[in-house]
Amino acid sequence: MFSLTYPDGHLLSTDPARIDLDLVHHWLSTDAYWALGRDRETTERSFAGSLPFGIYRPEDGRQVAVARVVTDRVTFAWLCDVYVDRAARGRGLGGWLAGAVRDHLAELGVRRILLCTSDAHQVYERVGFTPLDVPQRWMQLDRRPPVTPITGKEQSSATPLTVEA
Repeated sequence: MFSLTYPDGHLLSTDPARIDLDLVHHWLSTDAYWALGRDRETTERSFAGSLPFGIYRPEDGRQVAVARVVTDRVTFAWLCDVYVDRAARGRGLGGWLAGAVRDHLAELGVRRILLCTSDAHQVYERVGFTPLDVPQRWMQLDRRPPVTPITGKEQSSATPLTVEA
C-alpha cells in the first residue's frame, strides 16, 4: 500500500479497507456528472476491481476525496471517479491527488495514464496531463444504456419517457 501526507495533515492512502463506499457511492451517484444514478453494487464492484486512492481529514480520519485507477499495474492505467467533497474543495487536494496517482503509477512502471474530464482540465494539466493529440487512433465500444437527460437515471425500454409542459 501507498500513503502520503499533505502539508496540512490530510492523509492519502491506497488501502482499500479505508474507502468509505457508502460515502463514495453517495458522492458519485448524486453529484458526479459521469455517475449520476449509479447503483451501489456497481460502485462496490468497480472499486473492488481497481486501485483505490482516498484522502482523509487529519482531525477525524473522515474521507474527503477519492479516485480509482483501472490498471494492469505495468503498462496502462485509466484514472477515473475522481471526486473531492464539496466542503474540501479549494485547498489543492484534487491536484495533489492527481499528482500522487501519477507518481505512484510511475513507481510501478506504468507509462500511459488516460482520463476523461469535461470540467477539470486545468487540475490535470498542472500535474502533466495533456490533451490527446491523435484522437482518431482511439476507439470505444460503449454498452451503457440510454440515459434520460431530465433525471439522469437509466431509461427503461418498456416505459417511454414523457414530459408534460
